[in-house]
Amino acid sequence: MKIALIIENSQAAKSSIVHDALKAVAEPLGHRVHHYGMYTAEDKVSLTYVMNGLLAGILINSKAADFVVTGCGTGMGTMLAANSMPGVFCGLIIDPTDAFLFGQINDGNAIAMPYAKGFGWAAELNLQDCYRKLFDGERGLGYPKERAQIMAKNRGILKELKAASCKDMLTVLKSVDQDLLKATIAGERFEELFFANAQDTAIADYIRRVRAS
Repeated sequence: MKIALIIENSQAAKSSIVHDALKAVAEPLGHRVHHYGMYTAEDKVSLTYVMNGLLAGILINSKAADFVVTGCGTGMGTMLAANSMPGVFCGLIIDPTDAFLFGQINDGNAIAMPYAKGFGWAAELNLQDCYRKLFDGERGLGYPKERAQIMAKNRGILKELKAASCKDMLTVLKSVDQDLLKATIAGERFEELFFANAQDTAIADYIRRVRAS
């Protein structure tokens, strides 16, 4: 699985802590971690929580990533922004129980975490435990197990509801403020990571044109 990491500007100083924790868990399980920035608080490209959500939408809908790990100070802003995108189902994850239940019940494709609120001593251990509950083993099995069937049915209904209420991602990209979009995809490693992994030609071609404009 391709896991994309996106860090918001207010928490960019913690980027290496989050990245190291994610890699320590995900890579031994056979997953690939693609870090889309921010990398440091001094990066030239600054990502807001709104831009995190837009970038998550681009990565999920183009299939450049299978799962997005992101967040902000509280995680809430990024969660709201990500969930405004078509095809993105983002949960707010604070502790390993959240991670386990989100993975088993909701089986979403993105998480937003608080990197300021409650981020204290041994925070990296909490991150690792959360990632382990998400990425080690099969997701979507249901909890409790006797409710697995109805949970799977509700996930399908939610996907249909979101598809009915959201525009497709290419329409979103053409409709949003183009300066915002251009800033969102201006990251240091975006071109290297995105175009090598994106599978939706129409989205990739539009992103390429925006970057060149």
